Amino acid sequence: MDTKYIFITGGVASSLGKGIISASLGKLLQARGYNITIQKFDPYINIDPGTLNPYEHGECYVTADGMETDLDLGHYERFTGIETTRDNSVTTGRIYLSVIERERRGDYLGKTIQVVPHITDEIKRRILLNATKQPLDFVITEIGGTIGDIESQPFLEAIRQLRWELGPQRALNVHLTYVPFLAAAGELKTKPTQTSVKQLQGLGIQPEVLVLRTEHELNDHIREKVAHFCNVDVAAVIQSQDLPSIYEVPVNMLRQGLDAVILQKMGVKPEKTPDLGSWRDFLERRSKAQKEIKIALVGKYDLQDAYKSIIESLAHAGTYNDRKVKAVFVNSEGITRENVEVQLQGMAGIVICPGFGSRGIEGKIIAAEYTRSHDIPTFGICLGMQMMVIEFARNVLGYRDANSAEMDNNARHKVIDLMEEQKKITQKGGTMRLGTYDCRLLEESKTWTAYGKQELIRERHRHRYEFNNLYQSVFESHGMKCVGINPTTNLVEIVEIPALKWYIGTQFHPEYSSTVLHPHPLFMSFIKACIDGTTEA
Repeated sequence: MDTKYIFITGGVASSLGKGIISASLGKLLQARGYNITIQKFDPYINIDPGTLNPYEHGECYVTADGMETDLDLGHYERFTGIETTRDNSVTTGRIYLSVIERERRGDYLGKTIQVVPHITDEIKRRILLNATKQPLDFVITEIGGTIGDIESQPFLEAIRQLRWELGPQRALNVHLTYVPFLAAAGELKTKPTQTSVKQLQGLGIQPEVLVLRTEHELNDHIREKVAHFCNVDVAAVIQSQDLPSIYEVPVNMLRQGLDAVILQKMGVKPEKTPDLGSWRDFLERRSKAQKEIKIALVGKYDLQDAYKSIIESLAHAGTYNDRKVKAVFVNSEGITRENVEVQLQGMAGIVICPGFGSRGIEGKIIAAEYTRSHDIPTFGICLGMQMMVIEFARNVLGYRDANSAEMDNNARHKVIDLMEEQKKITQKGGTMRLGTYDCRLLEESKTWTAYGKQELIRERHRHRYEFNNLYQSVFESHGMKCVGINPTTNLVEIVEIPALKWYIGTQFHPEYSSTVLHPHPLFMSFIKACIDGTTEA
């Protein structure tokens, strides 16, 4: 079967859930036995989201091959279990950079470089690229932004051209829109959807499938009305109503036949409807988990999307430990020695969150001291691990000025220092230690046990600073063990205090690797320790 291409676009408003629909559709096609991948095309001019403030764009997700990407790639991986790469994330910035570099080399032989055909040709090349590197039945391409955004137009023009070139059985558009409910009138309004589809039609694209996001159930009359005005089959008008969990969306889409409709329109006869057995088992276990445990996220970004993968990883581990995890954000800027006990009261455990810069780090250090001295399960990730190291240096080793070179390059005891290969780098974007690296675990450590007694693991990184190996022996002699070491560079990747219930910091980001059907072993171990430490365990 020739590779087929499904384009997911959005209208009316942003943040309607194109990423969740894309991931859900990918899951359903996978369940039918097809090889799929999902890619995200973002219309902003940044080369990647790596330099963006989380308040601008939420979490920066990192692929195994070291690409800083949009958080939707996290959804793709968590839903489908596929491992995305740099070829699954493309921005306008990357498109223009590629074209400009080729122009500078003289590849265009003196031609005038234009949006059409040169930019659109590069977009098309990127859309088709994944299928040239591996056998794929379906490639799902999510287009960021909203119909009507001026920056999205080159992407939509590229889609229009590809649909024409590939033909109706190899290229299809799914358009996600919003049907608002006007409380004063007591009515659901379809006009925004009609307008959005007309905008899309005006660009030469007729959507074959409509997914209508709504807070209220849509009756048959509304679906028929939308189908009539938008030139879409009634069976291809799917509603995406708000659900208690994003993980229920694939089941909802399956129930309405989204995947079957798409297959039929692309000339493929749908076989037996998949049962999503393991997925349904996860949802059933999730619904049966009644006991709640609270986990504090100690960080500086008061924004759920800034720690999206951590929150989802905690939720996965909670489900498989038969608990509902309530993640409670605790702003580290507001933590003091006087209020830390109140701030963390009622928490079964805490995650000291990743980040960059000096804002809020003293609060993280105070939180780490409190949980260490009170033996509360603590998980430090990246910068969080570094704060655990600094706290230990200050309060156990007696190095009162201990710090990270990132925060104070003049500190006498830089227990966290800039990696040697980073010292000559001046550019910010895409220059950190990124992607998957090996880590050798110390036998009999808690981390080694959590990983099922594996000797060698591979995890994803995103950082410039590392544990300073000059201090390794003094840390270990006082009780903080370096239990994970990169076998090639000898960099310390994991620290833990064996004498405590669960006090572990990782320089890498384990949250990037947790999926619905395969929760990350460290999060599983952490949640179990949190449960064991509560009075209701």
